[in-house]
Amino acid sequence: MKRIITLMLSTLFLAWGHSWAGDTRITWHGHATFEIVTPKGTVLLVDPWFKNPKNPKFTKDKDMVAAVERADYLLVTHAHSDHIGESTPIGKKTGARLVTNPELGKQMAKLMDFPSDQMGYDTLMNMGGEIHIANNEVTVVMVKADHSSGLANPFADDSKDNPAVVYGGNPAGFVIKVSGGPTIYHTGDTAYFGDMKEIGKDYAPDLALLCAGDHFTMGPAKAAEAAHAVQAKLAVPMHYGTFPILAQSMDDFFAKTKALGVKTHHMQPGETLVYEGKQRKM
Repeated sequence: MKRIITLMLSTLFLAWGHSWAGDTRITWHGHATFEIVTPKGTVLLVDPWFKNPKNPKFTKDKDMVAAVERADYLLVTHAHSDHIGESTPIGKKTGARLVTNPELGKQMAKLMDFPSDQMGYDTLMNMGGEIHIANNEVTVVMVKADHSSGLANPFADDSKDNPAVVYGGNPAGFVIKVSGGPTIYHTGDTAYFGDMKEIGKDYAPDLALLCAGDHFTMGPAKAAEAAHAVQAKLAVPMHYGTFPILAQSMDDFFAKTKALGVKTHHMQPGETLVYEGKQRKM
């Protein structure tokens, strides 16, 4: 009997890899990079910049792409290098399909050699639309972000015909609805905007991952207002402290969310949140 139980547990481990059956796991790899593993073991990487200085696994001499064991979908919010990150080498290694806006997808294929056959009508989308991926286990909704989205041109030179920055489509956030799991809102890079209340009305995310670094995005206090506007059941700040120019402390975020009655968690890079259904495991 003991041998049968051991074999059953081994089979579960092999089937789910890093996931636990029935659980959704969300890991922060620093900056805006999140790994989401669904109950069925699908791996989503959002803004996969693993070489960011806040990733606890990053060292200058380490091949960060080699450490990525699996990726099924890469979700890229906009064209800036700290969000595109290592999308191309990860895509080539894993065969992951690219979820982003059509303009950025085409630019990444042409200028960054992302495999063009790993994107298409099933994954390229635009504002207000939603797609169903991973055999309908995951629904992705593209929502507004107030930001810019220029792609650094790797072939730029001094001529006017080769500009330093090329069009990368509209910046966006993602609402990620996991069947049997939580609804997650990743803001991408954005300022606070009034229509965040519409995101709250339509989706009321179980987990909101909110840029809060100021200077290039909304700062800590406005990120707290955003958490309240989207009716987040749990709010986590991100995209701060990576560089000296960004906000280093989230004291204002936690003070304001407390005043607004928003539940928060001070997530650390490398930490994983585990959800059973829509409820976070403590």
